[in-house]
Amino acid sequence: MAQHHQTAAALPAPTRTVLLTGNDAEEKRRELLSYFQQTWTLYESLFDCLASEQAYYNKAISLRHPLIFYFGHTATFYINKLMAAGLIEQRVDDRIEAMMAIGVDEMSWDDLDVTHYAWPTLAEMRDYRGKVRSLVEDFIKTMPLTLPVDWESPAWVILMGIEHERIHLETSSVLIRQLPLEWVKPQPHWPACPDARRDRQSVPKNKLISVEGARVTQGKTDDTYGWDNEYGTLTTDVKPFKASQMLASNAEFFEFVAAGGYQDDRWWDEEGLGWRNFTQATMPTFWTGSLNDADNLRLRLMTEEVAMPWDWPVEVNQLEAAAFCRWKADETGKSVQLPSEAEWLLLREQLAGDRWQQAPGNFNLAWWASSCPVDRFAQGEFFDLVGNVWQWTTTPINGLEGFKVHPLYDDFSTPTFDGKHTLIKGGSWISTGNETLKSSRYAFRRHFFQHAGFRYVVSTHQEKATLNPYETDSMVSQYLDFQYGPNYFGTENYGKALVDIACQMTDKRGRALDIGCATGRASFELARHFDEVVGMDYSARFIDVALQLTRGEDFRYVTQEEGELVEYRQIRLKDFGLGQQQASRIQFMQGDACNLKPQKHGYDLVLASNLIDRLRQPKRFLQDITRMINSGGVLLLSSPYTWLEEYTPKENWLGGIRENGEALTTYQALQRLLAEDFEEIAAPQDVPFVIRETARKYQHTVAQLTVWRKR
Repeated sequence: MAQHHQTAAALPAPTRTVLLTGNDAEEKRRELLSYFQQTWTLYESLFDCLASEQAYYNKAISLRHPLIFYFGHTATFYINKLMAAGLIEQRVDDRIEAMMAIGVDEMSWDDLDVTHYAWPTLAEMRDYRGKVRSLVEDFIKTMPLTLPVDWESPAWVILMGIEHERIHLETSSVLIRQLPLEWVKPQPHWPACPDARRDRQSVPKNKLISVEGARVTQGKTDDTYGWDNEYGTLTTDVKPFKASQMLASNAEFFEFVAAGGYQDDRWWDEEGLGWRNFTQATMPTFWTGSLNDADNLRLRLMTEEVAMPWDWPVEVNQLEAAAFCRWKADETGKSVQLPSEAEWLLLREQLAGDRWQQAPGNFNLAWWASSCPVDRFAQGEFFDLVGNVWQWTTTPINGLEGFKVHPLYDDFSTPTFDGKHTLIKGGSWISTGNETLKSSRYAFRRHFFQHAGFRYVVSTHQEKATLNPYETDSMVSQYLDFQYGPNYFGTENYGKALVDIACQMTDKRGRALDIGCATGRASFELARHFDEVVGMDYSARFIDVALQLTRGEDFRYVTQEEGELVEYRQIRLKDFGLGQQQASRIQFMQGDACNLKPQKHGYDLVLASNLIDRLRQPKRFLQDITRMINSGGVLLLSSPYTWLEEYTPKENWLGGIRENGEALTTYQALQRLLAEDFEEIAAPQDVPFVIRETARKYQHTVAQLTVWRKR
């Protein structure tokens, strides 16, 4: 077996990520400088594998930029983040820093970026990188530094740039692997593993090992740099399951291929079928040769093709891995699937911590610049719990409870919280820095190729289909902020204020109706006091949001700052002292306030806030709602009386008009309309509320609240 790989003298061996803590700030400064320099040199050495300039400027795949972009991108990242943080005053090159600021996260496998860029020359890019390196080195040497390093520290920005470059070390190596062979060249400091079984029959058979269930708690607590999606908490009770001892090998996956797995629609979900049909895939993308001559199949590595190493882990996208599992389940009669993130974390418990003297697996570039046999690195009862290749899961990435966006990189995680980016765990041979940590949480689209394979489990776990992007619909976001956001200018939350008043007006706490409930804040507040609450709104979109909150899920939305700039926010019921007890008392439903359906049971309280001046037939609403209120029940009406013809035909306005030449206010009209069935039990009162439009524009409104008890 090959010995530990020592890199060439010009290429420092990868080191562990720097700790945020310490007793000596100047020693930490030296560590940061060394970590930066080592990362910079390592990244540039990867591009030694390109044989000519055309390899920089021709796309490896249509879905990504050419490699010249990524060569410059990691350098521009430092300048753009230091500028955003106000830590430097001048750019190095405006044009390059604008052109190479943002990468590509293609929405689908058939996206085509046909934009043409006037990329800088390679000489210009090397000169630019040299200038940036000098600037960052000088910055590290002179920046204020106190320990521990935290989000507010200038050193955090430097670590962000370092770990960002280490991510692109890996993703760029995948693009190099997809270039034509004549455009790349092997390098002695990027050596492939020489060990492989070339005979399928000699590959050790995989087997299942039982894993006891346990409670798994997620959330970064160690003293290393982390991306924002790693912070927060999530506790999962994992049921007992079985896991494959080894990663699925090329030989094991070949059984699926040979059985016609790529041609059989039964093993592919809708997304998988779309990808397979578009690409016409018949075997893993890094396999070359003909399936008609399986003994001569070859494997594309980063800079060369080799005879198929049947005992190396197969490298596929998540759609292919999931299709294999469905086939395997049918073959074995067992519930074979990819593991959840929590199941993988439970397996990972067999390895203690992240601080090893020598990497106990094929990662951190400690061994080779390729995969290796799946039975090479034992880790507890299993092999390759970490390292060799990334391992696909079933779990779409999402923020943990308490997730907060880092303001300097607000689009690192949030665009991936869309249910379409699935977590990969464990790292590959080229994973370094933050990627090697247990707490790391990286995700890619399911059709995406990385140095990624899989281990399978037999499990009863069923992944919940989640689609929880940040809400960008301006009306929904505005109402979420109005009902659940911070109080502005000392004005109390409107929904809570109305419910507090309502509870002073009635002792009957049976059924309550919050009509025009929008995203449901007042309904939840009513559920603190009433046995049963109905929240009703005309907008199905609002009701969907309220229902999601009742399930205990976080809800994320964006608020406009100025222009195209936004702030990311998150709400959950527990932030307001609300939980399942209150949620279980509420029934949210879509309904039309001008076409209310008769109900068998009446209400002890009806709250109609900011509603009557938005109805096409407000008088009909008052007639219908009267029949739905119990004798002795209370009706609360609050409104700023903003009558507009776009909502209510003028002939249906209750007030704000002249009647027989005399002014008629809405309050006067309500007294007239409700007099037969209600008595007014409190003087009208003003209840203010504030709606945020942008960071510097707010609507400050004063609604009038009237309170009526049914006779």
